[in-house]
Amino acid sequence: MAMRSRLAFIGGGNMAEAILGGLLATGYPLTQCVVSEPLQARCEFLHSKYPGLQVLSGPSANQLAVNGSTSPASTAAMISEGSVHISPTAATSHSDFAAAEVVILAVKPQVLRAVVENLGSVLRTKKPLVISIAAGIETGAIASFMAEGSRVDPRSLPPVIRVMPNTPSLVLEGAAGLYATSDATPAQRHVAESLMAAVSKQVSWVERESLIDTVTGISGSGPAYFFLMMEAMEDAGVALGMDRETAKALTIQTCLGAAKMAQTSTDDLQTLRVKVTSPHGTTDAAIKTFEAGGFRELVRKSVGAADARSRELALELGGKDLSNKL
Repeated sequence: MAMRSRLAFIGGGNMAEAILGGLLATGYPLTQCVVSEPLQARCEFLHSKYPGLQVLSGPSANQLAVNGSTSPASTAAMISEGSVHISPTAATSHSDFAAAEVVILAVKPQVLRAVVENLGSVLRTKKPLVISIAAGIETGAIASFMAEGSRVDPRSLPPVIRVMPNTPSLVLEGAAGLYATSDATPAQRHVAESLMAAVSKQVSWVERESLIDTVTGISGSGPAYFFLMMEAMEDAGVALGMDRETAKALTIQTCLGAAKMAQTSTDDLQTLRVKVTSPHGTTDAAIKTFEAGGFRELVRKSVGAADARSRELALELGGKDLSNKL
């Protein structure tokens, strides 16, 4: 990756760790990353897995991660008063706390508002690129959180890029959809795309934020659809007399093989299906049963339900696009 921006991860959960691990695998310097994580056990885990990583916790951890430190003495004072706890290795180099150029909001949607409002002043002052991987909260709401308690011109707020990753990112096989506010520069879009490419084999931009809900319905929630399908196939094999271990192994490899064929073939998905479906054969019998059961309509409704729920969450957790209220 060409860019070497100073990265601050606010939240050190599984997805943040996946992105961090993917970046480090590409040669990204550990010294350019800092993680703020409230759970001490998680901090200790991250520090043990990534020796030398700056891992912060405590009431002022988010502020230090984003704002940086004015001097080693000020950092030492924060440690002394207990407002910040730093992983042991990082504690030997307090002066390394430079201000973040990119802030990755990797907290649960339910706490995002409180986190961003707490960081509002420093975000407005430092103006880093803000990347949110919190599901369901729109960029306009995030802008409103940043501006809370101020009369700032919305145009002076940092740009926000919203990302919908999925859980296969944990094994570097993710798919991600991204949306950027209009003030994000091409260089900033490249930064966000590079971050997600470290853990995702497919990174796709959408030009309307509402399509992030559709991304959620297809790839964000999609892994669970395939797990359900594989679960049902495994159970069907067991019901027909096969042992579960064999049924599971055959199901998983079939899923992997079919996906690989779809990914590498020049044929579209329909053509691939037709090629393996001999008229009046075994596959044809199964496909006709799927079709008779309304399989396509069920999938359409299921993806639509996930899309709709994503929109509902946006209202519940962040409200509508609130930028007009600033």
